Amino acid sequence: VHIDRDTASRLGITASAIDDALYSAFGQRIVSTIFTETNQYRVILEAKQDEAMSLQALGRLQLRTSSGEPTPLSAVATIREEQAPLQVTHVAQYPATTIGFDTSSGTSLGQAVDAIRAAAVDIKLPASVTLSFLGASGAYENSLSNQLWLILAAVVCVYIVLGVLYESYIHPLTILSTLPSAGIGALLALWITGQGLGVIGIIGIILLIGIVKKNAIMMIDFAIEAERDGGKTPLEAIRQAALLRFRPILMTTLAALFAAVPLMFGWGEGAELRRPLGLAIFGGLIVSQLLTLFTTPVIYLAFDRVSRRWSGKAPAKPREVGA
Repeated sequence: VHIDRDTASRLGITASAIDDALYSAFGQRIVSTIFTETNQYRVILEAKQDEAMSLQALGRLQLRTSSGEPTPLSAVATIREEQAPLQVTHVAQYPATTIGFDTSSGTSLGQAVDAIRAAAVDIKLPASVTLSFLGASGAYENSLSNQLWLILAAVVCVYIVLGVLYESYIHPLTILSTLPSAGIGALLALWITGQGLGVIGIIGIILLIGIVKKNAIMMIDFAIEAERDGGKTPLEAIRQAALLRFRPILMTTLAALFAAVPLMFGWGEGAELRRPLGLAIFGGLIVSQLLTLFTTPVIYLAFDRVSRRWSGKAPAKPREVGA
């Protein structure tokens, strides 16, 4: 039924009035209820079945104009037989359709979302058609859009806590300098194994912020104490810290690595969900362990020179030991 809106407007007939008339004739409009002593019966208004099976009968359906005069439906609408959807869903006054999907075995939700977006680009959807995700995939995209800010907030909180602990603006930067290597290692591990950077992988990177920085904390804390209480120069202090803290750093890192192995090679229900978490932790710890033992002393000494230059202090000189 295609309504001629200009004609209908002149006659004072609205689209809702046509819809009500069609529903009254072919729907199940309850107009009354008959109550008896033992039961109740609903009275349904509808057209005669033998008169409702043809297009001509549908066109003879009577409508009332604004002046109260009856007019047939065929006067304000064109009626033809064709295939059409049973209903048209609208979102924000625009027609919309919903397409459901499920992921196959070994395919993550992030990979499925990326594949759907790539398919939408390949078929060249017109500019008037927009694509959006709902349900679990919509929550996944919303979480990804907020994860960067969450990571930055976590780093800022760690910096503030370390700054209050060490009463310095420089030493927290030395400790946080270990985080990029951990992030690179986590991304490399995910890329080598063909895993996408999903929500679980990002959670693993956030966990690395707390696990990896303990290597630098163990060295920096010992070096600061050696400078303040032992009277050592920064070079002597960080060298002694690297030598004495090597075994504790290695032991704690290996403990965390062994804890991530079951997540990497897990089995059973939810193994695909846990695998990116284990890979991110394992890769981040491996790379950070190899690099931070060498880069942390260098960065510590570089920041020490910068802080002395800003404060106007003389550079620290090695102590002379008499024979």
